[in-house]
Amino acid sequence: MSSLQNSESNPFALMMEPEAIFAALASSDRLNRLQSRICRPLDKPSKADPGDAPDAAALDDLLPMR
Repeated sequence: MSSLQNSESNPFALMMEPEAIFAALASSDRLNRLQSRICRPLDKPSKADPGDAPDAAALDDLLPMR
């Protein structure tokens, strides 16, 4: 049994054989075809003004009574 096949069946292979897992990831055609985008939503300040948000009482008025 090759180390790659052993890695596929063993959930702890990344801890025991990280080189084999990283080699398989690097040679994966399916992973290389994925489009990736790095999103960092906390890097920029929000455009919304916190003063524009409705208060809790106004939201409670919108909810139907039980």
